[in-house]
Amino acid sequence: MGSFKLFWNTHKWTGLVLSGLITGTTATGFLLLIKKEVDWIQPPTREGAAGSPEDFIPLGGALAAVYALEHPDFQGHEDIDRIDVRPGDRVYKIRSEHHDAEVQVCAVTGAILSVDTRPSDLIERIHDGSFFGDWAHGWVMPAYAVALLFMVFSGWWLWIEPMVRRRRWRRRHGKS
Repeated sequence: MGSFKLFWNTHKWTGLVLSGLITGTTATGFLLLIKKEVDWIQPPTREGAAGSPEDFIPLGGALAAVYALEHPDFQGHEDIDRIDVRPGDRVYKIRSEHHDAEVQVCAVTGAILSVDTRPSDLIERIHDGSFFGDWAHGWVMPAYAVALLFMVFSGWWLWIEPMVRRRRWRRRHGKS
């Protein structure tokens, strides 16, 4: 089997296998790109009371306000995934390890501004493969990247090789 035929078949079958991953990655990537403009993907950042960072309550006060909610996803420190501090909006965004929950707390007063879920976190886990397990994130997605590079280079070869073959044929047969 010649190199063109080998690349043609490999390119074709690799593309068929990758089409599902490409569709999923593209769709989730698009949703992640527009997440700030679409409230159901990511809740908008609320704005806290007027004040400067010197007026902010300590982080412990914000956590106490969250725990006082008695939300099932925020029972203790082990339930906290991360805390984003937004000084410009005067908000602490406290995110749970569970169910993509988020509570926004006013950094000045300690008042609860928002209790919501963040579908963007689920979309991101699907996008990077970690939703399916560490094996998918660590093995499938890197293999996917290598396969996409193969598709690019084999596509170039499939485009260039016939032109090279025609040029050689014309030289051999004295045609310009």
